[in-house]
Amino acid sequence: MGQLDGRLALITGGTRGIGAAVAQRFAAEGADLIIAARTSDDLEAIDDALRSQGYDRAILVPFDAARNEPAIELSNIVHERYGKLDVLVSNAGTLGTLMPVAQMEAAEFDKIIATNLSALQYQLYAFHDLLRASDAGRLIAVSSGAALHPRSYWSPYGAAKAAMEFVLQSYVKEIKGTPIRANILDPGRIRTTMRADAYPGEDPLSLPEPDRITSSFVRLAQAECMDSGTRVIAEIEDWAPQAGDDDRWRQLGNGNFVPA
Repeated sequence: MGQLDGRLALITGGTRGIGAAVAQRFAAEGADLIIAARTSDDLEAIDDALRSQGYDRAILVPFDAARNEPAIELSNIVHERYGKLDVLVSNAGTLGTLMPVAQMEAAEFDKIIATNLSALQYQLYAFHDLLRASDAGRLIAVSSGAALHPRSYWSPYGAAKAAMEFVLQSYVKEIKGTPIRANILDPGRIRTTMRADAYPGEDPLSLPEPDRITSSFVRLAQAECMDSGTRVIAEIEDWAPQAGDDDRWRQLGNGNFVPA
């Protein structure tokens, strides 16, 4: 019996990297999945991956997180078909171009802000009532360490993630007394395409793969999880740093690792 049996979960940006790993883990845990992403090719690829593990009931939805209309349209579909939503993983994001903020054109800046910040508000507006209709609605908003540590060339991405966390924490205060729980998850340093784009000189083999952190998502998605307003650093399971790379990681008492 899976840890998410019977739970209806929507994952935005669910076809690549962390989102795809979470989708595959949630499927293995028995969740009913709605996977939303921008391109049909990526949706077909994750569907093939899920079917290869014996899961054939994912609903695949073309979805642009940077616009509010797709969220509203999808919420209407979920309402008509299910009447509730148990888990929302707000994962879709974009790094954009790393460059001096004074040289960035407004369209690029606005796109990064919309995808990493405005998207959460669009989803709250569209899916709050559906989460409220669940007996244990759970929201997981995927953030980044860039939200906490300003750095050169990361202005719109870091600012968007920092503001997204503020919005989430405000929402937490607004949902007190309801069955909804909402938390922030920082995945840390993970072997993804976005990470490679940000740090092209980094050895990807020195990083854990996305499936090493999915247990943190499962815990926050469970009805039994009562945390709300927590900023969680994803724990890395069944993995150890390369020799000489130990100073970048901290080992927990349970044997898992987190970034140092």
